[in-house]
Amino acid sequence: MRSMKTNLTLKLDNELIREVRILAAEEGTSISALLAERLASMVRERKVYDRARKRALARLSEGYDLHWKRLRSREELHER
Repeated sequence: MRSMKTNLTLKLDNELIREVRILAAEEGTSISALLAERLASMVRERKVYDRARKRALARLSEGYDLHWKRLRSREELHER
């Protein structure tokens, strides 16, 4: 199923528009397609980050067994 597309109006500086036109032409695409792909990429990256963050926080809340043992006291070390 193909998603419905909606037009979006942006107000950009004329110099920026000129540079973006050049960039889009160099990539062989339109400004619209260029921006759509970059925005979609940003959204994908954010979702990946959010999932990784949730996994990391879940691991932190579970904790890790570091096999830590209490260090011996000075007295224990010097017992004869």
